[in-house]
Amino acid sequence: MDAGGDTAAPAPGDAEDVETTRVSDEESAGGGGGPADPPDPGDGALEQTEDHKLVFLQQGPLLLVAVSRTPQSAAQLRGELLAVHAQIVSTLTRASVARIFAHKQNYDLRRLLAGSERTLDRLLDSVERDPGVLLLGAVRCVPLARPLREALGTLLRRCTAPGLALSVLAVGGRLITAAQERTVLTECRLDPADLQLLLDWVGAPAFAAGEAWAPVCLPRFNPDGFFYAYVARLDAMPVCLLLLGTDREAFHAMAACRRLVEDGLRALGATHALAAVAGLSNTSSANAAAYSVQAVGAPGLLHFLYKPLDIPDHHRQLPQFTSPELEAPYSKEEERHRLSDLYHCLHARLHSTSRPLRLIYHVAEKETLLAWVTSKFELYTCLSPLVTKAGAILVVTKLLRWVKKEEDRLFIRYPPKYSSPPAASVDQASHNGFLTGL
Repeated sequence: MDAGGDTAAPAPGDAEDVETTRVSDEESAGGGGGPADPPDPGDGALEQTEDHKLVFLQQGPLLLVAVSRTPQSAAQLRGELLAVHAQIVSTLTRASVARIFAHKQNYDLRRLLAGSERTLDRLLDSVERDPGVLLLGAVRCVPLARPLREALGTLLRRCTAPGLALSVLAVGGRLITAAQERTVLTECRLDPADLQLLLDWVGAPAFAAGEAWAPVCLPRFNPDGFFYAYVARLDAMPVCLLLLGTDREAFHAMAACRRLVEDGLRALGATHALAAVAGLSNTSSANAAAYSVQAVGAPGLLHFLYKPLDIPDHHRQLPQFTSPELEAPYSKEEERHRLSDLYHCLHARLHSTSRPLRLIYHVAEKETLLAWVTSKFELYTCLSPLVTKAGAILVVTKLLRWVKKEEDRLFIRYPPKYSSPPAASVDQASHNGFLTGL
């Protein structure tokens, strides 16, 4: 994975690739001040009123509707609706939903979704709180020293059970490391949307303590089948272990894996480091789960989203991104919403189907924006409003060099994989999503 640190920054005079726009104060205050772009005809069913945008999405018998006053494009709103639909399918499966409405067309699906409202609310709130997940189609990794991350991956790889397909360590909805069964990697790669769904799912209050065993559907992998998920907190820490298997009778085997993982963590001496990652330690640690934009050492940089694109093909099942914590001037809720709107505007312009761009330089009221997509990375930056174009290029160059230097800590470069023992029986496993998906 090359972070692009040696990539030449655009020259200040690249007028062909740089879109420079100065907007009025009124336009900037109204929702980010991003450059406007006409709706793309292929974005989906779209209706617009004077101050609202409505997007309709039909998925089987379900009709999903988004009503928005934000600058999000129809394609971005459609992506949110797809995420909501995936959350519904993860609970019920697509086949079950189809059978329900085939039997009774006016069935109130909320009966079967009772208790999942908070999960759906967290999903939609994440669009404002952490826009990179849906915008970039990637998962966020906890910054962690490479030797420790690799040791944790090796530990997961050694702790196997019959039918185990995926092992995940996570904290606060962020990925620490994961290990996948080899046939999953070879035959059907795990989609980042499915992995993010799992990370959001284990963050629910129901999994705050103890252990749980529940079926879960991965819509991108197989929307009509279930896996069986074992979820547990490790040694009373917020660090969560998720084991996804194909054997519905494997609870005790998964629980034994958990004990092996906890014993392995203590043997590695990793408990203190993971406590620091989880925010339970008051000591300063290079392994902290979050980092400040000041760590980049680029004065004038306020915030950024960075996604590497040059991942080797056999690792493309794990797209990742990184960004610093939201600090001043984005510490207040209204400012976080405004920042999210800015990123959505930039993303819509870069990926417009009618006029896609490679590079955007945009001067708004409260910040200067620079977005850049190459074959190696996709980058969105918010800079000081006083920075010049030449100064912005210097800041971005420093940022790319910093990411290159820190990439082993910011990203999982080589996800571990293993071969697990076979499930107890083919007849038993035929009822789960894994075999159905293959």
